Amino acid sequence: MTAVRGTSVDIPTQDGTADAYLAYPDDQSPHPAVLLYMDAFGLRPGLKAMADRLAGNGYTVLVPNLYYRHGRAPVVEMPEFIDTSERPELFQRLMPLIQELTPEVADRDADAYLRWLADCPQAAEGPVGVTGYCMGARLSLRAAGTHPERVAAVAGFHGGRLATDSPDSPHLVADRITGEAYFGHADHDASLPPEQIERLEKTLTEAGVRHRCEVYPDAPHGFTQADTSHYNAEAAERHWTELLALLDRAL
Repeated sequence: MTAVRGTSVDIPTQDGTADAYLAYPDDQSPHPAVLLYMDAFGLRPGLKAMADRLAGNGYTVLVPNLYYRHGRAPVVEMPEFIDTSERPELFQRLMPLIQELTPEVADRDADAYLRWLADCPQAAEGPVGVTGYCMGARLSLRAAGTHPERVAAVAGFHGGRLATDSPDSPHLVADRITGEAYFGHADHDASLPPEQIERLEKTLTEAGVRHRCEVYPDAPHGFTQADTSHYNAEAAERHWTELLALLDRAL
């Protein structure tokens, strides 16, 4: 692991200015870029720590505040540790923000984030990687499908609603992916039932996308998030192994 520098940055978008966290190796050299999509709980110290760990492995990592239209992070104050009992009240406050992230909005934002990374001095020229968590996995999938010329690696972990019956389901753009994909699903995840897992797998396979989709046994939805009660250390470390291997191969 190399020394890492982290800083706050502002990204101009079609709808305003998105605040974000940028982490990169502190060695005065550009490194392959990774766009990291947050989970529903938003940009907070736990996600910054994940970005720092990625940066320590040789990547320049951008974590946008997806709720920027409602202010700078934290838009909704989070406890240091998110317990199961606190989730209902938090999601009651978060759900309106989540619902505003329509596919059209997400696509506009992805374009802004990727354009910003293309001009970022700390980011190397060439393709980028994208990874996302919970709802961020949906956005990662969309970004890879709508920007195939830029995204060489896409990953998603404990994602929900990846392959629904909706006409704007993210799996419907998966056949446009030209890079490599990896999805690590949570076991017994109500937001991603077996039929959606099968539908995503079928779509990627029929499109000829180089990919691997795996269900992590006994891993709950949110298993990578160390600041929540759903964290599963074994599954989280497996996620790091797979994510870093994917990025090392593709970027």
